[in-house]
Amino acid sequence: MIAGRYLRARRKEAFISVIASLTMVGVAIGVATLIVVMSVMNGFRAELLDKILGLNGHFTAYPIESKFTDYKDAIADLETVQGVKFAVYYVEGQVLASGGGGSTGVSVRGMDAENIDKLTLLMNSAEQGGFDSWDENDGVAIGYRLAQTLGVGLGDQIQLISPQGAMTPFGSTPQIKSYPVRTIFNLGMVEFDSLFVYMPLHLAQDYFRLYEDVLKPGAGPLDPMASDEEIDAAYERVYQASGAEIFIDDPDEVNVVRERIAATPGIRPFILTDWQQRNETFFSALQVERVVMFTILSMIILVAAFNIISSLVMLVKDKSKDIAVLRTMGATRGAIMRIFSITGTTIGVIGTLTGLVLGLLVAANAETLRASISNLLGVTLFPPEVFFLSSLPSKTDPTEVTVVVVLALSLSFLATLYPAWRAAQYDPVEALRYE
Repeated sequence: MIAGRYLRARRKEAFISVIASLTMVGVAIGVATLIVVMSVMNGFRAELLDKILGLNGHFTAYPIESKFTDYKDAIADLETVQGVKFAVYYVEGQVLASGGGGSTGVSVRGMDAENIDKLTLLMNSAEQGGFDSWDENDGVAIGYRLAQTLGVGLGDQIQLISPQGAMTPFGSTPQIKSYPVRTIFNLGMVEFDSLFVYMPLHLAQDYFRLYEDVLKPGAGPLDPMASDEEIDAAYERVYQASGAEIFIDDPDEVNVVRERIAATPGIRPFILTDWQQRNETFFSALQVERVVMFTILSMIILVAAFNIISSLVMLVKDKSKDIAVLRTMGATRGAIMRIFSITGTTIGVIGTLTGLVLGLLVAANAETLRASISNLLGVTLFPPEVFFLSSLPSKTDPTEVTVVVVLALSLSFLATLYPAWRAAQYDPVEALRYE
């Protein structure tokens, strides 16, 4: 009751009440800022991880010892390993793509419809066109940002130029072919939407010349005067793949699954590169940034805690006569300490709860607020060209929110101990001597 009366403003105590209110606001801002920033950083990491591992597997497998002609059998063997969700084979190459409005370097990936169906992120990202009858398709699928760069739309032609073409007596000639754009997708990640060109597997194998004509089993030596028809009938074309992407159930169990793949008999040898190796520097930097941001922003709460100390010290000074009267009426030192501890802690609790509600609301509507502020100011906040993602993700972690709340409450309580202890040390005789 007494602590509650000390918190309520009176005319002669207006200054102390203003300080207490500002302290409460400081705690709320600190808590809300920590929750919002940590939620956005969690969302940023989770969204990047989903996008990266939505197209690129947890493992990238490259064949060794022989050409990758048995890719279908190898994928079937990999999918029998415990912990492997599925695997896809692909053809990949780097080319120069040009259209009516420009040109840029791209990564071409050839995949058949069976493997495209496994990549739900890609399947669900088609904004124009689609992946129906993909194997019979004669065109390509490109990202919407790449379409903007090349200045092309659905049905327009893009030209792909590869330096590795047919061999002639004068050396290798560039491979130049044009394909119509049949699908435009939006993955929501700038790097992927600007880089990847997907085409049916058979088109990619022909374009990159990933095949070899070999004599059919049982075919004897050909007559030097054999016709073209006879030569074609004696040979068969064996196609190859560039590699495979392996998707597993738990992204954090890459080492366990790697050992299982190596220990499974019958699986052809692969060079395996996991997602942690490919993105080690990037995700390590994100982790360091999260820790640094949490430490720095915690200083806001610490500053607010010092404000609790200053407001309570002034309150104790102003209430020195009240303390003396309470002591003469029988109040113990412990009771005096409890009064001022409750007063300061209440400031911290109200500020923390206010910051908690505010932080959760802002974190849940981060993208909406970003878009609104961008439209209001006419400035692009968090440009996708810099931050990789086309929207501002947010993912609230209950554990981190609990840590922030406990930290704020703990600092608020600790800040009350010194002023409450000083209040308990007041000598009622000295305080009332001249009254």
